Amino acid sequence: MTYRNALAIALAGLALLSTPAWADKAAAIDEMEAYLEFVDYGGGVIFAEQIPKDEWPKMLVIDARDAAQFAKGHIPGAINMDWRQVLAKRNSIPKNKPVLIYCNTGSLSAQAGFALRVAGWDNLRILQGGMEEWKAKGGFDAATRTTAPAKH
Repeated sequence: MTYRNALAIALAGLALLSTPAWADKAAAIDEMEAYLEFVDYGGGVIFAEQIPKDEWPKMLVIDARDAAQFAKGHIPGAINMDWRQVLAKRNSIPKNKPVLIYCNTGSLSAQAGFALRVAGWDNLRILQGGMEEWKAKGGFDAATRTTAPAKH
């Protein structure tokens, strides 16, 4: 490799590093790092039994699964927003009321929730265990079931 070729490659590399896309990535990494330093343990995760039945209507509930899964069944009142689209559709997600996001088990909604929380949504909670655990714990009645007196 000649000196001229090496210089051209180095200059091209510097040009790439100075492009807005690289700068945006660095800013995004800085934002995620700051978020991880200060987020509460659990990262906004909530269990179904922590949500009183009368609180559900006050929340925007987002089903982060694909449209086909949503059509097969979802938490009543939920809207469908594929987990990959939450940032693209963020303008339709309020910041002034509770938002709950779920998927089947909680893994995809956790990714979507992380992205939204880094983007500034501190009113967002991720349903631990997703729809499967919500159903197993009694759905809207999960909180009532955990506070009911023990049956002997």
